Amino acid sequence: MATARLNSLRRRLPVRVLHGDFVARTTARRFDLVLANPPYVPAPGARLPARGPERAWDAGPDGRAVIDRICASAPALLRPGGVLLMVHSGMCGAGSTVDRLTGAGLAADITASASVPWGPVLRSRRAWLERRGLAAEAEEWEELVVIRARRR
Repeated sequence: MATARLNSLRRRLPVRVLHGDFVARTTARRFDLVLANPPYVPAPGARLPARGPERAWDAGPDGRAVIDRICASAPALLRPGGVLLMVHSGMCGAGSTVDRLTGAGLAADITASASVPWGPVLRSRRAWLERRGLAAEAEEWEELVVIRARRR
């Protein structure tokens, strides 16, 4: 957050940076651009962590607890012509995200993807992810996607 603020000041750009629960922080506000890197790692617990570093990645059994909230809220967050850019794991179902955003009236698609090696969190959950069918046996790479949604 501090980096975004400093960069916008340095470039003299009129950027408002908000941090926190996006629904609570954005009530009655509309934006030209929303960038989201929500928690998206599938986690054994159904409840999202209230504190600790796990808040940055744990996102419920299918990894969609926060993603689905963003999809539902995106039309109200964006001005006409506004854009949402969201990154998440392909493990969470990028097609489902595009479908939800499209169903909410936005034009949405996957605009970028990259394969990255599993980090320590995914490696620590390997057996659970395999049992749930979210990862193939001995899988070591995760696909990250960037989804772009535009309000018409």
